[in-house]
Amino acid sequence: MIKHYLYCFLIAMVPLIELRGAVPIAVAFHEADASFNIPLAFVLIAVGNMVPVPFIFFFARRFLEWGRDKKVIGRFFTWCLEKGHKGGEKLQKSAGKGLYWALLIFVGIPLPGTGAWTGTLAASILDMDFKKSVLAIIGGVALAGVIMAVLSFGVAAGVHLA
Repeated sequence: MIKHYLYCFLIAMVPLIELRGAVPIAVAFHEADASFNIPLAFVLIAVGNMVPVPFIFFFARRFLEWGRDKKVIGRFFTWCLEKGHKGGEKLQKSAGKGLYWALLIFVGIPLPGTGAWTGTLAASILDMDFKKSVLAIIGGVALAGVIMAVLSFGVAAGVHLA
């Protein structure tokens, strides 16, 4: 059983998958075994999703800029930087003075290309305050967790009805 919790925790750290992938997996574990503690899994998923945030904020942009002209990794690193720049520009345009609220919503809407990784990279690229950014990202992770839990349990309930 512990490996299932660890699995959820680790999946939540994976870029692009993050919480959007870990929550449905936790719900599936719970559906398969009712003793699987969903609140514990959700806490572990949220923590797992947040673990990379300080590293992304302080080191990712430098690392991506360093690697953008390298032969093997340059294309991918350039794509990551462009994704972060575009995300940051969208946030700034739509947010104005409510930039941290926009960051929270950007991270909290569980769509492809949003999430803690992209939101943190955008915050770093925009030179946003670290503490305020982390609070906004935590709020976004919580919002995304609630949305994904409702959707995942809804799908699971629909499967049982069919």
